[in-house]
Amino acid sequence: MKSIMKIDFRISSCLIIFFTIVTLLKTERPIVDLNFLTGYFVVGGWQVISMIVHALNHWFTYNKGKRYAYHWITFISIVTMPLGSVVILVFTAPFMAIWYTWICYEEVYIKMQRPLALLK
Repeated sequence: MKSIMKIDFRISSCLIIFFTIVTLLKTERPIVDLNFLTGYFVVGGWQVISMIVHALNHWFTYNKGKRYAYHWITFISIVTMPLGSVVILVFTAPFMAIWYTWICYEEVYIKMQRPLALLK
């Protein structure tokens, strides 16, 4: 489980950094560029798949946890996309991606430390 979560965190981080750099370097107007939209769908798709894996395996998805809240926010956002929440997601998706990556970081490098590492 820990190795899968480390890979998840690293891939999510790399995707965010990669698409941010590609978008900023290749365009004059980053918001209307195809790289920008591709980054939205690739990072978002990766994180939705990761969330599904976490939910199916019950990894850190207990009630009132950060991941539980994030899963519900994302689920509601995806379900309401046909009703017009796409406009809201254009502005909130980058922050949600960073928040999700931070949640993964906390789970792997803070919550899953060995007991002796906490004594240092």
